[in-house]
Amino acid sequence: MAKASVVHVVAAVITNSQGEVLIAKRPDDKHQGGLWEFPGGKLETDETRQAGLARELQEELGITVQSSQPLIKIRHDYSDKSVLLDVWRVTAFSGEAHGREGQVVKWVSLDALDDYDFPAANQPIIRAARLPDCYMVTPEPDPENIDAYLAKLKQALSSGVRLVQYRAKKLSPVQLLSVGKKVVELCEAYQAKCIANMSIEDALAISAHGVHLTSQRLFSAEQRPVGKDILLVASCHTRDDLQQAQKIDADFVVLSPVKATASHPDAIPLGWERFADMVADITVPVYGLGGMHVDDIDDAHKAGAQGIAAIRSLWPVQT
Repeated sequence: MAKASVVHVVAAVITNSQGEVLIAKRPDDKHQGGLWEFPGGKLETDETRQAGLARELQEELGITVQSSQPLIKIRHDYSDKSVLLDVWRVTAFSGEAHGREGQVVKWVSLDALDDYDFPAANQPIIRAARLPDCYMVTPEPDPENIDAYLAKLKQALSSGVRLVQYRAKKLSPVQLLSVGKKVVELCEAYQAKCIANMSIEDALAISAHGVHLTSQRLFSAEQRPVGKDILLVASCHTRDDLQQAQKIDADFVVLSPVKATASHPDAIPLGWERFADMVADITVPVYGLGGMHVDDIDDAHKAGAQGIAAIRSLWPVQT
């Protein structure tokens, strides 16, 4: 029997002031019954996404959405139905969330989400929920002035950066590791994640929280090359890159260049429209890279991005 048309579902990652997210347990008699999910429901005919989200959260939880932004879209085919999960991050709301339809709801920390059983389609949502809007790539450290580099990194972390790519192509092998260990220690002091742009062996040697694959290293992997306890990240420039990253179960990727950059003046910018088209069927969180600034975050979200990745605009100008 042919599957029915895709069911468009709006869902929400709702965050409270403690940084916890709200999850709900599906009734046993429903599809995927007994599993946990992010609240939401089916979008009605001729209903906008935001209107549908607001209606569903009012009906299910008794809350009024005050601030929301797109997070990720996921198409998933089950054996008996296909769904398009249109997920939004809700960061402000009024009312006290409760199960208005008798469902069990619970506030949990992001780290605790792994302790709950979710439908398979929800796994990319969990990944996206744990990621911030900005992914800061460090500039090349001056081998003669590492202290200044670390001071600026500390300043960036103090200002709220929580996801860092340690990239140092010009340091000696010994210095690469010694500085890397200090970068990881600094990140951990601020509850931030450090992704190392280097070999997997070196990334593990400095106890990095993840490894960033170049597009070349991306295609050398036939399957996920690290365990689930290490974040796997990849640089992408084409649709083939994105599909390869998805194939090897990357946790997130960067897609570039979105805009023209001084570092790669000959590269043809994708622009947000092309970016949106390329990530439309990708279930891995994607950051836009290339000419990005904090002011681009809203455009990034509208184009289906997790957020922006940048070097210059996120790295402190002064210590």
